[in-house]
Amino acid sequence: MLHQFFTLLDNWHPWDTSMVVAGALAAMACAIPGVWLVLRRQSMMGDALSHTALPGVVLAILFSQWLSHSFDWIPEHSTAEPILLISGAVLIGVLTSVLTEWVQRLGRVESSAALGVVFTSLFALGLLLIRLKADVHLDLDCVLFGQLELIVWDEISFLGYDFPRAYLVNGSSLLLNLILLVLFYKELRIAAFDPDLATVQGINSRLVNDVLMAATAVTVVMAFRSVGSILVIGLLIVPAATAVLLTDRLHLTIAISLVVAGLSAILGQILAKTVPVMVFQPLGFDQVQDAGTSGMIAVACGLFFIAAFLLSPRYGLLGKGFSRLKLRMQIAADDILSTVYRFEEQLGELYVSASQTEKETVWIPPFERWLAMFRLRRLGLLLASTQGLALTDQGRSRAAELIGSHRLWESYMQKHFDLPDDHLHETAHYVEHFLDEKMREQLKHELDSPDVDPHGRKIPDEN
Repeated sequence: MLHQFFTLLDNWHPWDTSMVVAGALAAMACAIPGVWLVLRRQSMMGDALSHTALPGVVLAILFSQWLSHSFDWIPEHSTAEPILLISGAVLIGVLTSVLTEWVQRLGRVESSAALGVVFTSLFALGLLLIRLKADVHLDLDCVLFGQLELIVWDEISFLGYDFPRAYLVNGSSLLLNLILLVLFYKELRIAAFDPDLATVQGINSRLVNDVLMAATAVTVVMAFRSVGSILVIGLLIVPAATAVLLTDRLHLTIAISLVVAGLSAILGQILAKTVPVMVFQPLGFDQVQDAGTSGMIAVACGLFFIAAFLLSPRYGLLGKGFSRLKLRMQIAADDILSTVYRFEEQLGELYVSASQTEKETVWIPPFERWLAMFRLRRLGLLLASTQGLALTDQGRSRAAELIGSHRLWESYMQKHFDLPDDHLHETAHYVEHFLDEKMREQLKHELDSPDVDPHGRKIPDEN
């Protein structure tokens, strides 16, 4: 399988690189406004703008055609068309934001419902314009999936070099978004996390939102031709969502989203050239040679998100599961240590029966008990032999901390809350695992360094 994979990569052509570069530029351009959409909880706005951009594109094309037909000196495919497309995108982006807020306020509906009304209405308007003006040709496959595979045939000359027009279009979009990010970073950050604070500081949150919507709409329209509307939706949200799972720091979120977007383009092209052959040829479908690059870039984005969702140290499914298991093991180990200490304290014997300890810690499942015992022995806190269980000096010190925390908390609860003595143990049993040395000293100071707990048991000296 790996041999076949590397053999297929040997067939890498220059136009594959061109598609990767164009896709990466489009993906990175979309990732920047996508970060703010995710942080502002406006992810669905990206989906809406990818639909509402349609009437803006159609109107811009119609106006460009009208200029060409009305003025002979303006060529049919003039340089004014990209400017008109951008202008239409800015207009439709701001209009979407304004109409959504207007429908939400006057219609007294939630924001998602208002957004659904606006983007479906504007999208329908775009389709109606296409229907009425049959000379406007928008190929369905191009609109949905883009035309990355064809960008090498649409080249322009610049400084004596020929390169795909998609480089200029998507690169300009990326550069524009980077400039806006640098110029308005403070305003975007404050408006995203605390609009009220932004207003107090004199920042117009409404204007910031309109600028963000306009920039997002321009990015969508610029990337429309290269990667299609489906991939644009994914590129706006998925890299940013992946970055949010990996870090809580804003500048790192932006950087990671750009890296994920760029790597998705590379991995997407590799998957497009390799996966279909490896999957379908063994099944007898020799005619299947590759897949659409835009779709595979979307798949690559999804794979990065799934990896972050599973493996993120803090928010990942496996990461959180491992953290919970680690905490359960720590609590189980602490309970075993404190139980052995109590038996040693009561019986005055060095070794404690393992069966007695197990009976007193019956709430610990067998597998967790085995892991906790293994951990205690490995750390040199507990000795296990045929005579029973015994604390080492280090283990006795840790057990004394736990018992001291437990009995100090019982004393604190008795002093400040009107509770029966038999209600003190359960709360202290949970709290004892989380009291550090500083908190224990504060409790001692609050309680005037008591020697015994409410039950008359000695509070051990941790030293």
